Amino acid sequence: MQSETIVADVVHALDQITGGRVITDLSQLSSGKNRFVMIKTSNIPGKEVMETPGLVWGDPQMPVRKLAVVMTLTESVIELAGATGVDAVVAHHPIADAANSGGVPLKSYLSLYNLAALELHEAFHGLHPGIPFIHGHQTFRVDVAYGGIPGSVVFFGRALPEVKTVGDILDRLERFMGAGLEQELLAREQEIRDCWEIQETIVANGTRLFNGEVNNPVGTIIHITPHGGLTPEHLEQAVREHPDADTVICSISRVRPDSPLVQKAKELGLNFIVGNTHAVEILENGMPLAYALQSLLPGVEVVLFRERVTSTPLAKAGNEAIRNYARDIADKYLIPKKQ
Repeated sequence: MQSETIVADVVHALDQITGGRVITDLSQLSSGKNRFVMIKTSNIPGKEVMETPGLVWGDPQMPVRKLAVVMTLTESVIELAGATGVDAVVAHHPIADAANSGGVPLKSYLSLYNLAALELHEAFHGLHPGIPFIHGHQTFRVDVAYGGIPGSVVFFGRALPEVKTVGDILDRLERFMGAGLEQELLAREQEIRDCWEIQETIVANGTRLFNGEVNNPVGTIIHITPHGGLTPEHLEQAVREHPDADTVICSISRVRPDSPLVQKAKELGLNFIVGNTHAVEILENGMPLAYALQSLLPGVEVVLFRERVTSTPLAKAGNEAIRNYARDIADKYLIPKKQ
């Protein structure tokens, strides 16, 4: 009788969580039997990637005592996993050889730390109403390929009873995402480094209202994820399908105030709210997934890996020693010398 959790158990747990969307047989990669095996491409030569929900690399029989849930596999994730005793990483986003492993083959890097890697992405989308809930509405329709575009996720929902106005949505997002704590953390870093120009993704990308007033009532909401390929024509189509819509919420990715989507919302008389960005999806999607895995794999320690990306003026990056090193290397080896 098996007494410890193995990688195959993690695969099985993911298959349970997704209702059978995970690859359990390699024949599903080419047979078309699994609709969540798909090619993502911008038609840039050699840069396409196939999503393969399930085990990407690792021995299915390898023991798993500690598991990390992450958004995107990077060399920083691999190094943190190696340093903290993680046996398996479940990444939300698709994994590509070299691109997600520091420019070297996955097998070389992951094998170094005896690390299994799994992915989910589209196979996880649409499974729960959490992102709409955080944004103040309950869905009555979800389309994960709106307009026939895989990954163009659109939620259609009605405002929760406690959400009466646009302002209620903005306040709700500030509270759920701990905006005050993130601002305090950034302020502490700025103070410690004596650099008030440092910026950070979550703080820089706070909620925005691009059309409408904070006191405008909200009822029926069209919640879009514009990085999936949604166009103004799609938004117009969504309003035709749900003419009682009064509000557009844009999240995961965002748009600029002069975006054609914002202009179309203005034409249609819709409030336009920019909500959470991709930078906090680890909380919206990653944390529920982590709790589900913890429940199904009680003998495994589950941790959450969060990215925190900052922008610092070059003249104040690092410390004096590393700045002197960088300037010296650039001057001696990288800047072409005048003849």
